[in-house]
Parts: sequence; structure tokens; C-alpha cells
Amino acid sequence: MLQFRFAALSETGPVREHNEDAGFAGPYLLCVADGVGGAAAGEIASATTAYVVSARSLAAPGFDPDRLLRAAVSEAHGQLATGVAADPSRTGMGTTLTAILTDGLHTALAQVGDSRAYLLRDGTLTQLSHDQTLVQAWVDAGRLTPEEASASRYKNVVLQAIDGEHVPAPVVQPLDLRAGDRLLLCSDGVSDVLPHARVAALLTGDSLSMAAERLVRTAIAVGSRDNVSAVVADVVDAPAVVGTGLMLGAGSDLGNVVDPVAVRPLRSA
Repeated sequence: MLQFRFAALSETGPVREHNEDAGFAGPYLLCVADGVGGAAAGEIASATTAYVVSARSLAAPGFDPDRLLRAAVSEAHGQLATGVAADPSRTGMGTTLTAILTDGLHTALAQVGDSRAYLLRDGTLTQLSHDQTLVQAWVDAGRLTPEEASASRYKNVVLQAIDGEHVPAPVVQPLDLRAGDRLLLCSDGVSDVLPHARVAALLTGDSLSMAAERLVRTAIAVGSRDNVSAVVADVVDAPAVVGTGLMLGAGSDLGNVVDPVAVRPLRSA
């Protein structure tokens, strides 16, 4: 049965006043949510989204990953809408989400925004996610090179987010994982400042906790001006375990979650 052995770290960084990143790492779910910079209550949006996704996955072990992730994104949107209605000062809050969920046999990746997922297999690093940003759309259309996109002042303009106003349309795709794979999910506080080859080098090694710390500390050292979060996990084939896990960043404070006790019945998935 496929599952994850994991380590994770989230830091505010030297520039931001508080951490708007949130996430979760567990034996069946990995996720990172990055509160949209400059919007109201980004930490509320990211923490609520990470909490809903993790709570739903823990409440429904073995449920189809594709359907569960889609339902969780929809539910997170509903909670953010409720949060804005209760406190109009939160109008405009939003978050990215990148999540990988397995039921032990099938695995799915869900993405909204530009938090990234990478796969390290046999020494080769592959980006699993595809940035939903303005500059990536220009690259896809041939209007910019990847090098020009990384230097553009528009590089952090996301085209999709989970918020309280627009119904999100997550990109959900199956993943063919195998024992021995290593995964990285990270906020753009990592990916904006560390090139592909550097990520691969920092991700390599025996220790998951050291890899997560190297990625976060190096991103800060080279000048990241954002919150910095990394979830590192090895894929293993092992007997089933209880699906507990670790909340990260803003998600570690339930005061940031709109409604911590609200998880829709399984039949709604």
C-alpha cells in the first residue's frame, strides 16, 4: 500500500510580518496553500483551505482521491465565502493550493494557483504541477522565454485561486507514483529563488528533515522575500497506518480557520 514518509517546514522569512503559508503533511496527504499576497487575511484563506483538505482526507480514508480533492476545494471555497460574509474586512482573501492524495492504490494531484509539486525519481527532478500564472500563460503562448518570465514583474500574478467569490476549477490529474520516489511541495517562496538544478541538489539525500530544512534555509539565504514552506516526502510501500499528520504555518493555529468543526458528510464528495 503506497503511503508517504514525510518532513515539513514553514518559515515566515525575514521580510513578511506573518506567515500566510499553510500546509499539511501526513501518510496519505501532502499539501501547501499560499495566501495570496497583498489580499486581506491571506492566512485565513490558506489555513482554512489546508484544514478542510486535511480534515476531509482524514475523515474518509480510502476514498477516491480525485473526487475527494475536488469536493474539498469546493468546500474550502464555501468556507471562505462564509468567512467573508461574517467579516467583510476579509473580502479579497484567497489562496493557492497544491495537494497530493493517495488511497494506497491510486494517487491524484490537485492544483489551484502556483504552489509547486516536484518528483525526484532516479536522480531526475520533474515538475509535476504547471504554474497558473500570467507569465506562464505567456510562456505557453510563446510570448516569453522561461528566463524572461522568471524576471518579469508580473511573475506572481496568479490566474486561479481559492477565494470566497469565484467558484474554483482545480486541475486534478492522476499520478503514477512508485516506492522510492521523493516528492516536494513548496510555496513560491522556495521556487521563485531556487532554480531547478538547485532544488534537485537540495532535495537529494537520506534525511527528509534535512532536505526540508536545506530547501527553506537556502531559499531564505539567497534572498526570498516571501514566506517559505517545503513539504518533502518519500513514497513507500507499507502496511496501512492511521492517517494523522502535521499542520504547517498558518494552519497550525486553528484561530485562522473559518470553521474548524465543519466537514461536510462523505456523501457530498
